[in-house]
Amino acid sequence: MIRWTNRLYIGEKMEKKKEKAITSINNRKATYGVYCIAFASHPDNLFDIMDANELLFPHYKKSDIHIVGLAKGKEEAIDLVHDMLMEVYHNTGEFDVRSYFT
Repeated sequence: MIRWTNRLYIGEKMEKKKEKAITSINNRKATYGVYCIAFASHPDNLFDIMDANELLFPHYKKSDIHIVGLAKGKEEAIDLVHDMLMEVYHNTGEFDVRSYFT
């Protein structure tokens, strides 16, 4: 199941196409160049960065995916994760991203 945070981070290049991308992801339709930033699937990590089209694989229908950011392209996704981590650390002094975004 795909869940979205109330504090969704959007990359600058993604801003104008945000609603279309969210609708496509929710309806399990293919997107082009859209990357999702989600809470990490492995407890030792903070975030997963994945092409939105990965969510079309059957495995993800059974998985809980909590999306906290959308970006146009992998490079923008990496920059967005950096900004998110800096904000979390600046405001809390820690890197507990799950507590911060939920």
